[in-house]
Amino acid sequence: MSMSDRKMRVGVMGATGLVGTEMLRILEERAFPVSELRVYASPRSLGRKLPFAGGEVECEVLRPGCFDGLDLVVIDVDEPLSEEWAPQAVASGALVIDKSSAWRMDPDVPLVIAEVNPDDMRTMPKGIASCPNCTTMIPVTALAPLHRAARIERLVVSTYQSVSGAGQVGLHELDAQWTKLSGRSEELRHAGTLATPVVEGEVWSKPIAGNVIPLAGSVKEAGYTSEEWKMVLETRKILHDDDIRCTVTCVRVPVYVGHAVSANVRFHRPMSKAEAVELLRDAPGVRLVDDGDGYPTPLEAAGIDPVLVGRIREDDSEPGSINLWITGDNLRKGAALNGVQMAEVLLGL
Repeated sequence: MSMSDRKMRVGVMGATGLVGTEMLRILEERAFPVSELRVYASPRSLGRKLPFAGGEVECEVLRPGCFDGLDLVVIDVDEPLSEEWAPQAVASGALVIDKSSAWRMDPDVPLVIAEVNPDDMRTMPKGIASCPNCTTMIPVTALAPLHRAARIERLVVSTYQSVSGAGQVGLHELDAQWTKLSGRSEELRHAGTLATPVVEGEVWSKPIAGNVIPLAGSVKEAGYTSEEWKMVLETRKILHDDDIRCTVTCVRVPVYVGHAVSANVRFHRPMSKAEAVELLRDAPGVRLVDDGDGYPTPLEAAGIDPVLVGRIREDDSEPGSINLWITGDNLRKGAALNGVQMAEVLLGL
């Protein structure tokens, strides 16, 4: 692929989804040098027109030869589709940035956060680079400068994940449940006395509206979920340290957009609050909320690029360890923005 003219012919798979829509918006916002854009969606969206750069682009469907002539294909679809079509995109001459979990742990595929390990993209043996899970990307963007300074020994993480992490269906389910629950405040105050769930769900087996569900993803090895294992394994790969010990509990909360994370971090040498604050003050991709005493929320992080960090505290139970509160937009920084930033790395921007 020639990049001498610093323009790219770009394809986006999954363009009508939450992340795909955000991807088109960010490509336009950042004036990414797109000389041609093709967008791909399911057959039901064939011919649908999506706004882009003051005009429109028409949805195509996946078919043999559909990537011919493209320099870059960004994939935001489920793992089986990525496994099938990413190699075809590479075979057609394109580089691939994949947002699914299909390629993340492949040793020949770099797993990249643009502000943390962009140099990993210098070597792409399969022509594919992978984006981390949004639940990993938000905290690791903030943890990376601390790791570089003192090397993380152990992480204890609890996440508070918005329903948009489950896609459009998650947003719709929360909306529907809030609607059904409106006007039932008196009953909800006494919900503990109800014999059956207030509202049944399809995405989650228990109601998400007015509730907290300590199970995000599907249950895997040792009772931990797929979301929890992703954070463990992806953190090690991104930070190039297989010795990091990490335990995670992922929780779904009734928030529309924005994931938040509580992290307790032990290092290979003691770290003070003052040092952590200084390291994070100018860290790329991070916005420190005052000197660590503030508390950023998902609402404040929604729609902006940086992850927000606050409530930095020294752990009185284990001197030298640090507590942090980190939040970010899971659709933007957690997915779409990082994909565009990775494309900018490829261009040398």
